[in-house]
Amino acid sequence: MLGHGLGGSWRSWLSILDPLAAARDVIAVDLPGFSDTPPLQGEVSIATLADVDMEVGLDPNGNRELGALAYWTVSDIAASVKALVAAGGTVVKDITDVGYGMLVANVKDPNGAAVGLRQPPKG
Repeated sequence: MLGHGLGGSWRSWLSILDPLAAARDVIAVDLPGFSDTPPLQGEVSIATLADVDMEVGLDPNGNRELGALAYWTVSDIAASVKALVAAGGTVVKDITDVGYGMLVANVKDPNGAAVGLRQPPKG
């Protein structure tokens, strides 16, 4: 997953997208308020972006088997893992509380792509 700096867009990565895609699955995203995304309210800054409710997180350290991993926010991690396994996926890391009630799990989908899931604390 490629993220751009302030003032950029996913297009910042055009020169390296094809070479990367030859070896890996690549996702280039626009941060909220940039390129074709709806504008942010108020000042555009790191602080403003930190207040935006984004649905994807990234663990750049990943794990030994999967490498860097994007995490999709889900409301019911157990149901999401169950659905991926029912579709032919394989659990790589079972549901784990990583602190303060944040649950994470890693699954390989039926095509072998790594999927990170995270469920924020309830309440």
